Amino acid sequence: MKYSDISKPSKDLLNDDYTTSFALKAKTKAGPVGVTLETERSPAGTLSSKVGAKFSYAGLNFDKLQAKADGSNVLETSVTAFEGCKLTFKANKGADLGVEYTAGDVITTGSFDVLNMSKFSTSACVGVAPGINVGGDLAYNLSGDKSGVSGYNLGASYKSGPLFASVTSAKLSSVNVGLMYKVNGDLSLATSSAHSSSKPFDMLAIGGAYSGLSNVGTIKAKVGSNGVSSACIVREIAPKVNLTASGSISGADFSTFKYGIGLTL
Repeated sequence: MKYSDISKPSKDLLNDDYTTSFALKAKTKAGPVGVTLETERSPAGTLSSKVGAKFSYAGLNFDKLQAKADGSNVLETSVTAFEGCKLTFKANKGADLGVEYTAGDVITTGSFDVLNMSKFSTSACVGVAPGINVGGDLAYNLSGDKSGVSGYNLGASYKSGPLFASVTSAKLSSVNVGLMYKVNGDLSLATSSAHSSSKPFDMLAIGGAYSGLSNVGTIKAKVGSNGVSSACIVREIAPKVNLTASGSISGADFSTFKYGIGLTL
């Protein structure tokens, strides 16, 4: 796995599918081209859409070619230079040239800001034993008086049977711990906490997912340290058509209730 994914299992359970927007996402094929249309309604009632495409040509992969409602564009491409080595280019508000190299249980990445020539970042992650990964990342600022290391993190993850645990640091000044336990085939629980010298223990979120009711779908719920409780239901209402309904409330104040609905087809 890449270092950016070292906490992915617990993060995904606690963050994915919770929404307060109204969105429609449709995917289809136009010959060899995959087309995606995303439309979202704002609280004011206005609609904004994004149209994207994904295809390959002459060995070059266009992983994302997207036009947004505000007139901006997104371009993400990749090409395999040789076995285990992939070159990437991502352009949105900036432009980054990257490389991903895999050799056995080691995955390294690098990214350089070719638009402003202001930043370089790199990461590495290695599987040191079955179920154990360790790694880190580093960002270096190249611009003027601010040149130097701007950020660095270290982390490790462990998976054994139903248990997953990860530990990541931010400049070694604080530590984030993610835990996930698969109680059975239907129920999974997860927690996220932060630890530092000024605040030894801060439970950021605790939640779970249950998929034992086939006529309902997957039910997810979580409580955050900010007092906000959230819940959502994800259900396949037709072949390849998923409906997500989500809501959140702060404490017992019903005036803070927010909800959202997403449809993917």
